[in-house]
Amino acid sequence: MPTYDVAIIGAGVFGAWTALHLARRNQRVLLIEAYGPAHTRASSGGETRIIRMSYGADEVYSRWSLHSLRQWKDLFAQASDNLFRQTGVLWLSEEGNSTLDTSSSILHRHGVPHELMKLPELERRYPQVNLDGISRGLLETESGVLLARRAVARTVETALREGVKLEIAQVAIPPGTAKLEFIKTTKGDFISAGSYVFACGPWLGKVFPEILGNRIFPTRQEVFFFGTPPGDQRFAPPALPTWLFQPDEVYGMPDIESRGLKLARDTHGERIDPDTQSRLVSPEGAEWARQFLVRRFPGLKSAPIVETRVCQYENTSNGDFLIDRHPDFSNVWLAGGGSGHGFKHGPAFGEYAADMVLGEGKPEPRFSLSTKSTQQHRTVH
Repeated sequence: MPTYDVAIIGAGVFGAWTALHLARRNQRVLLIEAYGPAHTRASSGGETRIIRMSYGADEVYSRWSLHSLRQWKDLFAQASDNLFRQTGVLWLSEEGNSTLDTSSSILHRHGVPHELMKLPELERRYPQVNLDGISRGLLETESGVLLARRAVARTVETALREGVKLEIAQVAIPPGTAKLEFIKTTKGDFISAGSYVFACGPWLGKVFPEILGNRIFPTRQEVFFFGTPPGDQRFAPPALPTWLFQPDEVYGMPDIESRGLKLARDTHGERIDPDTQSRLVSPEGAEWARQFLVRRFPGLKSAPIVETRVCQYENTSNGDFLIDRHPDFSNVWLAGGGSGHGFKHGPAFGEYAADMVLGEGKPEPRFSLSTKSTQQHRTVH
């Protein structure tokens, strides 16, 4: 029976970075993935994810984003393959919303370059955007977009070079309590490790139905890409940054790698099963996307939908991450709850998870299982 210091179940962004950080601390690590790293059903799948530092008063996530961006850049530099696009990230807010001021104060404290703008300046810089109902904006000039699927693949490749082993298999947990001695794969193999980290995203509730079945909420999220007119650079960087309309709860990205303007709702969709949900967008979703596009980007009113994607969020009740020990197994850790904003934090998440597994560092109370309820009330955006 193979024996490892740590077995990590799930090779998405959280599992991959946890494996890499543990390997760099001389741990014998096995990374187990049912479908393959950054597969199409994963929350870490897809081509692009935002990395930004503004989190209102939730300073822990601003710190983690900043720390993570440095690690992402280091990883890409080692591979001579830059999978970060510095588009800038523009927050757009309505009158009376103090979130931008709070974010700005925290960004100042951490030396994050940014600009606060009033409506006349926004209209001057971004005439291609309809800013009805918007009064202010905050531009993070050095933030942008990670090329997500390839970034996870690069993390896993780096981890393998540094000694991590990868196995493609589904696992089952034997009954028992106190300590997990082994896990069994669908191939019939038995794997033993000193500690186990379950970083399986929207599958956490299926693996641990008793404790997470009603605390992890996988939701369907539809994403749309609209083709831009030939020769028209108004919707590509640097003319248009990555953007977030706070009053609309809609986010999007400029035309990156000629895929078209991306947009999606940040509101939670219907609850789904990540194994079986349809990956085709709904007619209702497409109609909503078209109406939003015409309203906010009138120059694209005739633009075709050139690509779509259906992925999922793995929400906790409040939007905070879940990184905590299993209440019944002393050597099992639960690591997930990306809640739609988690991808960017992969490096810092993995570093923190490695600290917890090795008994180092100070636990963050808001990541505990005890803070996750069975009723959704998101406070982190």
